[in-house]
Amino acid sequence: LSDKNHFFILSLINTFPGKCFRALCCKGPPPARPEYDLVCIGLTGSGKTSLLSQLCSESPENIVSTTGFSIKAVPFQNAILNVKELGGTDNIRKYWSRYYQGSQGVIFVLDSASSEDDLETARNELHSALQHPQLCTLPFLILANHQDKPAARSVQEVC
Repeated sequence: LSDKNHFFILSLINTFPGKCFRALCCKGPPPARPEYDLVCIGLTGSGKTSLLSQLCSESPENIVSTTGFSIKAVPFQNAILNVKELGGTDNIRKYWSRYYQGSQGVIFVLDSASSEDDLETARNELHSALQHPQLCTLPFLILANHQDKPAARSVQEVC
């Protein structure tokens, strides 16, 4: 580039702060946002459906617990998360592993205000997922939900 062209480009950048340089100089649509496939698991009532509804900016009214599974695309500025939410009832949990293939990450939601028995069941399901061959190398987000309830356990108690 000549000094004159270099100066012109710097002038454009300074004239349009915050504008994407690509939009000023290139033709065509911006590059597509990368997409990541996640699986969201946890016992019934842990808050999986509410979490995904909140992330998708959906109304919290009329949220119905998932039976079976659902898929939601959660848009972020730099990426799209395609989240498979799997129902958490006992008769559905035994089929969770059939939906793990192709996952690139795991969201495990637990009810931090649940009974000791349910917390133990959640612990066993989490350990099972952590040891599963299709998940054991993936990043896990463990969300201790329902922290606003009086019976909620602290982070240390949940750990």
